[in-house]
Amino acid sequence: MDRHAGILLIVAGAVLAPASSAPAEPARFANARLETTAAAGGLEKTFRALAAGRDAPAWVAWAVPAIGPSHHMCCYGSLDDLSSGPCSGRCFLEEEHRRASLVSSSEKEDCVDRSAGVEILVLIRLESREAARLRTFSTDCTLDAGGLPVFWLTGVKPSESVALLETFVGDPAFERKKQRENGEPALGAIALHDDPRADAALERFVAPGNPERLRRQAAFWLGNSRGRRGYEVLKSLAGREESDALRRHLTFAISQSGVPEATDTLIAMAKKDASASVRGQALFWLAQKAGRKAAPAIGDAIRDDPETDVKRKAVFALTQMPRGEGVPLLIEVARTNRNPEVRKQAIFWLGQSRDPRALEFIEAILTK
Repeated sequence: MDRHAGILLIVAGAVLAPASSAPAEPARFANARLETTAAAGGLEKTFRALAAGRDAPAWVAWAVPAIGPSHHMCCYGSLDDLSSGPCSGRCFLEEEHRRASLVSSSEKEDCVDRSAGVEILVLIRLESREAARLRTFSTDCTLDAGGLPVFWLTGVKPSESVALLETFVGDPAFERKKQRENGEPALGAIALHDDPRADAALERFVAPGNPERLRRQAAFWLGNSRGRRGYEVLKSLAGREESDALRRHLTFAISQSGVPEATDTLIAMAKKDASASVRGQALFWLAQKAGRKAAPAIGDAIRDDPETDVKRKAVFALTQMPRGEGVPLLIEVARTNRNPEVRKQAIFWLGQSRDPRALEFIEAILTK
């Protein structure tokens, strides 16, 4: 996910319907010299043959069924781009500054035609006979190819798409194009595939022995996109991973999961993990994910955790609860906790909240 200035990122809320087979032809290419090619001999063989014969730039594109929940993925360079509605984003493949953004859509204004299932588009730019860029979009976007050839591949099997994308994870060509600074683009594309091979691929990349940066990104996608299977992998890893740094990241990845038990796993990490930093991070994400349900676990940490630093982080976690739900709890901590550092933290965050209840409490202290 791209975080550069000028790129709008709004997390999508729509859940995709079960996917069907990919369309025979692309719906919305513009300014493209389009050529349809069958991938009957296999995707990788077809792709490599196209690459070997191209010195000049070109795009290779195909569609595969998408897993849900997923997103409308089109391009918006600024808030002004949304003026014509959230389904309007035109993507210019040759312009680096307009990246795909995730835009929420309501049930009344849904960007995706669900009548025949939902697919994603995978596009790879060929340059000097090698893959140079990878981009992923939803099929409702208009994609402007800037006059370049686009080879549209038909008959692509989802498992073959995942297999080809796996070969680009850590590819130095993408690193030269400075995509690696925003994560591994191939991992994100793999995670959107509605195919069991995508789960297996992410599980391999999150396993010990891979670079920690790669493991962190694979963990995110397992939590964000892979449902129960992704959650089970992360839960198992949280119980046996030796790296404190990776377990801290696992609290975030688990918080992204929609599986109901993910909250219980975060509570267990907040209470039982051997590392104080992991317990504190689990409290932070627990508050953001679970709201009121997180209050007992956060209260237990404030009262019982042996580390003052964890107590401070638990106090801060109360500030992350939605709709000001943590304010009464902060007031109670400020009134009754026996640890002066904890009371100090609670009063500080009450002052930062600008909540009328907090200001009333602080005024009462000052006027005594």
